[in-house]
Amino acid sequence: MNEKDKGKLHGIYKYYENNPDSADEKVFGRVSYPDRRGFLKGAGLATMAAVLGGAIPFHRNMPAGIIPAAFAEGLDDVVIEGKDGLTVLNDRPMNAETPPHLLNDDITPTQRHFIRNNGIPPTGVDPETWQLTIDGMVDKPLTLSIADLKKNFEVVEQQLVVECGGNGRAFFEPKATGNQWTYGAVACSNWTGVRLADVLKAAGIKEGAVYTAHYGADKHLSGKEDKLPISRGVPIQKAMGSENLIAFAQNGEALHPMNGAPLRLVVPGWPGSCSQKWLTRIQIRDQVHDGPKMTGTSYRVPNRPVAPGEDVAKEDFDIIERMPVKSLITSPQTNTVVSGSEVQVRGHAWSGDRKVDKVQISIDFGATWLDADLAAAANKGAWQTFTAKVNFPLPGYYEIWAKATDDQGISQPFAIAWNPKGYLNNTYHRVALVVKG
Repeated sequence: MNEKDKGKLHGIYKYYENNPDSADEKVFGRVSYPDRRGFLKGAGLATMAAVLGGAIPFHRNMPAGIIPAAFAEGLDDVVIEGKDGLTVLNDRPMNAETPPHLLNDDITPTQRHFIRNNGIPPTGVDPETWQLTIDGMVDKPLTLSIADLKKNFEVVEQQLVVECGGNGRAFFEPKATGNQWTYGAVACSNWTGVRLADVLKAAGIKEGAVYTAHYGADKHLSGKEDKLPISRGVPIQKAMGSENLIAFAQNGEALHPMNGAPLRLVVPGWPGSCSQKWLTRIQIRDQVHDGPKMTGTSYRVPNRPVAPGEDVAKEDFDIIERMPVKSLITSPQTNTVVSGSEVQVRGHAWSGDRKVDKVQISIDFGATWLDADLAAAANKGAWQTFTAKVNFPLPGYYEIWAKATDDQGISQPFAIAWNPKGYLNNTYHRVALVVKG
């Protein structure tokens, strides 16, 4: 996408920001009705069809104010050493996401695992001399090398989802500050390591322990030695879950430097910020940890529903724990043109510490839904792959929507539950498709 087209893309989002109904009418001639459907006719319908590259068979079902999914993406891919096709959001610190179609594998390849950094990664790392300290409220403080971990504890492999709490922030209106992730700050690699719970048991958790505190070797962006870029933790109950790993390998090889080499935590189902990279210390505390990005409004959401743009007092924020139910369509790639009426849809679904019970697909803007075939998770903490065969009645522009429901009956919503920091967007994933006759 060239700079001119990028400007148009950003412009339409800006135009829709303040009054989507008015923008609808002016851009496409679409009129909003009380049921929030948008009625396209005449020149407006022709205009939208021309922009999207085909007729819109289910145009009567389109929600008012919705920006077609065909406009939702378009950032240039930038190649990072050891990574393949990631889109760089910023380089200080380095943050990069993976386009959905590159997440099609059941197990995310290392080169396609997203990057989320808060500080400056360490350099000159030597796995042979790396040490991990376990201290605080423990009976027996430990200092362990990676060799010690491998020797003294059971080594396990698990497929585990890591997802940034701000994944999907780009779609918040009004905008929230922070990295403008679209869909790709998520991955499910095969991690090798030892169970966090086994190591904590060996240290002996003292009565009254409440929380873990995680520390890494990355440096603060200011360069000051006495400042940490991030230090978060989890409640002891979560830390003792069998799904959490102290990992030293990813997909059978050493960790990528940008993904925490040589040692990191992987705490699936909770915000990726809990999975400390370049891990050097785990402290057991008798209070909720208060390290950098653990207090204030960092990785917190309001304790009640709030209106878009509403100011919320700091004391009304709660720490994010489990991540919400979510799905991602990885095939077909958005903005694909296909020939023929049948398309195979594929993707993944996950829901924090829970299982996903079903995934449904819609091609008519949510008027009807088709149950997809859903595979079981490889293990606790892994995502589940879904597939569906869909048939399109006519040539034209379509959107494929995916909606997952977890084992507690909680489904993805259509609309974003807005919050000031732009966390936990788990709305339907939508991809655009033009079907040619």
